This record gives sequence, structure tokens and C-alpha cells, in this order.
Amino acid sequence: MPITVRRMAKADALEYHTRGRPGKIEVTPTKPLNTQRHLSLAYSPGVAIPCEEIERDPELAWEYTARGNLVGVISNGTAVLGLGDIGALAGKPVMEGKGCLFKKFADIDVFDLEVNETDVERFVDIVAALEPTFGGINLEDIGSPACFAIEEKLKERLTIPVFHDDQHGTAIISGAALLNGAKLAAKNLADLRVVVSGAGASAIACAEFMLSLGVSRDGVVLVDSKGVVHEGREDLNEFKRRFAGPDAGRRTLADALEGADVFLGLSIGGLVSKDMVAGMAERPMIFALANPDPEISYPDAMEARPDAIVATGRSDFPNQVNNVLGFPYIFRGALDVRATAINEPMKVAAAEALAALAHEPVPPPVLSAYGGRSFRFGPSYLIPKPFDTRALWWVAPAVARAAMDSGVARREIDPSAYAEELERRRAGASYEITRDMQRAAKADLKRIVFPEASNPKLLRAIQTVIEEGIAEPILLGVRKDIEEACKAADLDLLDHEPTIISPRSAEQFAEYAQQYFELRKRKGVTRGLADSVLGKSNYFGMMMVRNGEADGLVSGLKLSYPETIRPALQILGLRPGVRVATGMYMMVLKDSVKFFADATINIDPDAETLADIAVQVADAVAELHIVPRVAMISFSNFGSVKHPEAVKVKRALDIVKHKRPDLEIDGEVQADYALDKAKLDDEFPFAELGDAANVLIFSSLAAGNAAYKVLHCLGGAQAVGPMLLGIDKPVAVLQPHVSVEEIADMTAYTAMLAQMRG
Repeated sequence: MPITVRRMAKADALEYHTRGRPGKIEVTPTKPLNTQRHLSLAYSPGVAIPCEEIERDPELAWEYTARGNLVGVISNGTAVLGLGDIGALAGKPVMEGKGCLFKKFADIDVFDLEVNETDVERFVDIVAALEPTFGGINLEDIGSPACFAIEEKLKERLTIPVFHDDQHGTAIISGAALLNGAKLAAKNLADLRVVVSGAGASAIACAEFMLSLGVSRDGVVLVDSKGVVHEGREDLNEFKRRFAGPDAGRRTLADALEGADVFLGLSIGGLVSKDMVAGMAERPMIFALANPDPEISYPDAMEARPDAIVATGRSDFPNQVNNVLGFPYIFRGALDVRATAINEPMKVAAAEALAALAHEPVPPPVLSAYGGRSFRFGPSYLIPKPFDTRALWWVAPAVARAAMDSGVARREIDPSAYAEELERRRAGASYEITRDMQRAAKADLKRIVFPEASNPKLLRAIQTVIEEGIAEPILLGVRKDIEEACKAADLDLLDHEPTIISPRSAEQFAEYAQQYFELRKRKGVTRGLADSVLGKSNYFGMMMVRNGEADGLVSGLKLSYPETIRPALQILGLRPGVRVATGMYMMVLKDSVKFFADATINIDPDAETLADIAVQVADAVAELHIVPRVAMISFSNFGSVKHPEAVKVKRALDIVKHKRPDLEIDGEVQADYALDKAKLDDEFPFAELGDAANVLIFSSLAAGNAAYKVLHCLGGAQAVGPMLLGIDKPVAVLQPHVSVEEIADMTAYTAMLAQMRG
């Protein structure tokens, strides 16, 4: 069996598809459907109103239905993956999988339709009749040459985009690789001699697309199972005949490859030998895309031609040509301008956008998805990785712009604003907050010190901080260790010449040790102990911040929480007017952000301390340009339980209201009421929260810690923090499991606080 069974355990694949609800997809309502009123609005009689409006003006279907975000993935199962003509029903798992990719990468909904029909005209009639349902049609796994005729006929009849991904998806992604490969090889597209092995739908579409990119038709040689396609052959269909050039005496693939600049393989594995690629032109491009086994393996191609630029369809070697880099984003852009077609300018725009994206620095989330490996533009990184989420806001706006420029868009948009909207949509509820933090940090760069800087994850984050212009990092550690860690992680961080300080050999060491001794001499610290303590980079970094040689500190990745908090309290102390240090978590949900405290420091705060925590957190949230709505959480609702714990929370509320009458705050209240405004209004209409609470203050460390961890583990919320409040200077505490991106965000937050405190 091809592909699936050969490459993974059969039991694993079948268990995956049968686990829980059979299959891989479900339909979920997007509107409330909980009451009789909801039912009346969703169906009869309320549904009649949008129906009448659409009858009056069909364009309103884009407003009142899901059509504008709905694609039909349609197949007759005649050319399914590497399995061949297995029929419509057997191909259904593939079509469901395609739907999952649309949703995962571009938030596009899909109905998969498996049509049991191989007659071209009847298949076209069936699909054309479905036009009112969809905003676009993705034809999938339809055999050649019928796929060409089906797509062309549907394009003529329909006023929505029709796109056969097997043809054009591979063409667009390999086209992006060709654009960048030509740059690396310093060759002009018009001068390339290209050999295409295979003459099916994908191969011919790729050859046609190369012409759109600028390759000369005379420069393309097509080779099918019978040899080179030329004018002397009488066995050619109309699609192959487009590439039938003069008979130059070349008959075999080996003949064609002699002196060629590009090999594009969409045929069968093992077809190309080392000797064949050895005879290609200088710096050849070898795109061996047969799956699962390429025409020549990546190692063999590189061994035969070390100067080659090689791509395959496989994920275990560099430069994977994967259609998921194209179709989700192409349809996203087409749908959002309500395009009537996906035309050649839109496909070229997609390829050019992908090619341009490969030149950009690769962000930490993408590196994390690939085991932390580093990528930069070059022969081994020719096109973006399939899990590079930036493709959404690079490709879709480019496609949308091309649709508008070429006259197939029904609506106009601002591509720049659209790109930002897509990035915001992808990043979720934290986008605005993190964007504002980074913008603030970039406006006035602050010096942020990083103890224990030889950690690979921390170094990747520091490189991001430098490349994004978030702060001026100061690295604490032994230079040799940092250099070796950068080399092992393939980072060019040291090319930016960041400040590196080894605490024990620093010129400030003796002065800092004496200062620490003076601070702690009546706390059991001797002069010798001060020297020992200041040798630890965490303590040394705190002294830099205290002395104004750094503006803030980010630490804790390889230290326990107390090991970071203790020197901050000892050396920097508390801010004037606060009682305690406290830890705040930003809990990022799909469509909202909540702030929890205290979840890390104060085990059993009294009422005064709890009030102090509430004020600190409310002010910190306001600094993020969010209006705080504070709920004092308890197991009691407004005096419903007479218990010392509930009384403490009520007293804390009274203290806050007295100190800060400007704050929107209420309690004591149970968490479900605090988070559900309708429920709160029904039961307690006197409550003073104008909307659902976004700041939850817990009565004990146990409650706050348990709440944020349960929400993180079971609710899928991202827990950003803890953000350390109350310390006199900006200090960020990192958790061991923190991501590179979160370290960069915490650095931006620390830099922003340094600006505010400055």
C-alpha cells in the first residue's frame, strides 16, 4: 500500500480516525441556540426575514449566511494521493483532512463533497448546481486529463473561485522555490532551461505556471513515461502538445537533463541517478517532488552536486514543497474580497509573497514547531515552513490585492489594514496587548539584563529581542559558554555585538559586593558571603538595575521562583506605597484576556494585603491600556456565607473602595457570577460591575494558583507570566516551560515598565 500504511502503523491511523466521534470534522453553530427565542431567530419564523432580503438582493447572502467563509472540497476519487482511482467514498478521509487544513491554517469552513461520478459533463453539472452554497470550490484528487476540462468548464459557468489544488497548489509553492532558487543561483528566469518529469495535472500546471513567472516556453522540456515530448510524436493530448518543441534529438530524461538548470519531478521515485544530475548546469535547482519517494533522494542529490539547490515533497529534508503553504491563504484572500475567480495574477502574487517571506527572520513559534532549529534564507531554507503562521498575513493580502487589481474582486479592502487584521485574528485576544507592549518598548530602547545567558532558549529569545528592536540586552555569563551555546543553536546573535559581562571578572564586582554587604550586614551576611553571592548572575544583575546600569531584568528560566524573588526583594525592595510584591498572570483565551492574582507569592494575605494586591493589579492592567473591572473572588456571594474567609474578602473590598473610589470593583463574589454579566444581573442586579470582570483577585495563593493552572490545562488558556508587581524596579520572572515568544513578550513588558518608571 502506498504512503499511509507503509509509513506508519495501520492501527495508529485507524485509531486516530475512530477515536471519539468518527471522522475528523463536525459542524458547530456560531450563534446562541439555548432558548425558545434563539430557536425562533435561527429558524422559524425569524429565518424568513434574511431569506426575503436575499431574494431581494442576492449579494446580501454574503452578509446573512456563512457562504463567504465556506469552501466546497469536491472530488470524485479518481486520483487520491498516491492511491490512484479508489473511488469517491474511499477518498472521503482525504477530503475531511483537507477541510481540517483549511480550518487550521486560515479559519475557513469546509463541506467536503464526494461525488460518485466520472463523466466530465455530469460532474460539472452537479458541482455547478451547488454554486449558491459556497464562496469557493476546491477541486481535489481528480484524475488527468479530466481535471483540466472540469476546471475550465466550471470556471466558465461559475461566479465564485474554482481552484484545482493538485494542479495549481504545487505549481505556486514550487514557483516560489524557483523564484528564490534563481536568486541564489544568480540566474535569470528567462534564461533557464527547465526539465519537467511527468505529464499529469500537477506537472503540466507547474510548467504553465513557470511561464507566468517569466520562464521561456522554449526553455521548458516535458518528459513523460515515453520520453521527451516533441513535435514529432503523434501520441500527445492537447495539454502535452503545448510543450512539444522541435525534435532536438533528445529522447530520454538523461538526455534532457544534460546541461539543464532546473529539474522538476512530479513522476515516480528513483527515476533520476547521481550521474544524471552530475551533468546538469552550474548551481542546478533539483525539485524532486514525487511522494513518498522522490525521483532522487535529497542526500544523493547533494552528494552528486554539492552546489545544488534541492527541494522535495518530504518533511524530513529541507525545502518541503507542501501545498498547505498555498491553498488556505489563497482562498482566504479570495473569499475576503468576494472574488469571482482565482486567476493567474492572484497565483503569481501568492508565489511572490511566499518567496519574499522566506527572506524574513524566522520567529520563535516557527522555530519551536521544528524543534528549536534555526533557519535563515539560503539553499537549505528556500521557502517558508508549512507551520509558519505568517503566511496567512503575507499571502492572503497579496492575493486580495491582485484580485482587486485584476478586476475579479466584488469588494475593495485596504491590504495593509487587512494584513494587520489577519495577524490579530490569528494571534487571538493577546494580540493588541503584546503589540502595544512591543510598540512602547521600541519607542525608547531600555537596557534589559539577562542572567544565566548561556541557556539556548534564552539566547533565541534575546536574538528575537534584538531583531525586533524591543530592548538593548545585557547578557550575564561566561563569554565562551555563550559563544558555544550560540554556535550549537546556529544563532548569529553575537554578530549584533551585544554586551556580555561575566560577573566575577567585571570591574563593578568589588563595588557591588560591598554594596550588598552594606545592605545585608545586619541580616547575617559577611563580607566573604557577599563576594560569593555576587558571583551569581541573578544577584549581579539586580545590582546593575539598582545602580542604573540596566533598566530592568528578566530571569528565572533555570532558577526556582524564590531564587529570583529573593534577590529582587533584598536588593531592589518594594515600590513606595505598596505593602507586598505580588504575581499577576495574564490568561489568554480565544476571545478575551483575564488577569489573575495572587497566584505565586502571598500564601494567605490579610484584608489589607489583599486590598493592596487588588490595587496593584488594577493599575498594572490599566498600564496595558485595558480598563480593569475587578472582582474579589470568594465562595460567598455578597454576604451569603458568614465565614472569616468571606469576611476578609469583603473587608478588602471596603478598603479598596475607600482608597481608590475610581476603580470598578465588586465582591465578594463567586467566579462564575463575576465572569457572566447576564447571570450576575439576574441574581444580583445591584452589583457594580459594568461588564464581566477581567481582573480576578483570589483570597489565597491556593485558590489563585489552582484557578490559573486548571484554566491553563483544561480550558486551553495561555498563561503569560507571572508578571511581578510591587518591586521598585522592573523585574520579570520566567517559568521553566515558557516559550521563546513569551520571553520576548515579557522583555517588552519589562522595558515598557522601565519607561513608565523612568
